[in-house]
Amino acid sequence: MRILSIDYGKKRTGIAVTDPLQIIANGLVTVATPELFAFVEQYIQKEQVERIIIGKPTQPNGQPSENLARVENFFNRWRKAHPEVPIEYYDERFTSVLAHRAMIEGGVKKKTRRENKGLVDEISATIILQDYLESRR
Repeated sequence: MRILSIDYGKKRTGIAVTDPLQIIANGLVTVATPELFAFVEQYIQKEQVERIIIGKPTQPNGQPSENLARVENFFNRWRKAHPEVPIEYYDERFTSVLAHRAMIEGGVKKKTRRENKGLVDEISATIILQDYLESRR
C-alpha cells in the first residue's frame, strides 16, 4: 500500500506518493486547493493508500503559521469522512526552502521556477514524505 503526502497551500497543494513498497517518495501532482478533497478521494479509489501525511505548517520558532487553521479544517474533514485511511501531521518547516534549493541544484531554469509555482509544492510534498519515510526507519 502507498503513503500519500500533502503540502497544503492556500491556492495550490502539492501531492506526493510512495511506491507500493514504501521505499521512495515521488511527486504526483499539484492541484488547486479547492479540488484537493475530491482529488484525494478519487485517488484512494484507484490506488491502495495506507495513510496520508499532511505537512503541519509552523514557523521556524515552532509557533503555528497562518495556514494551520486551513490545514486543520482539511485534516478534521478527512478524519470524519474517511476513518479507514488515517491522516497524520508531519513537520513541514523549511520544505519550501529545500524544494527551491533542489530545483536550483537540479538545473531548473529561473523562468520555469517562476512560471511553474506548483512544482515547488509538489517537491515540498515529496520532501515531507521522504523525511517521514526516513523517520520510520
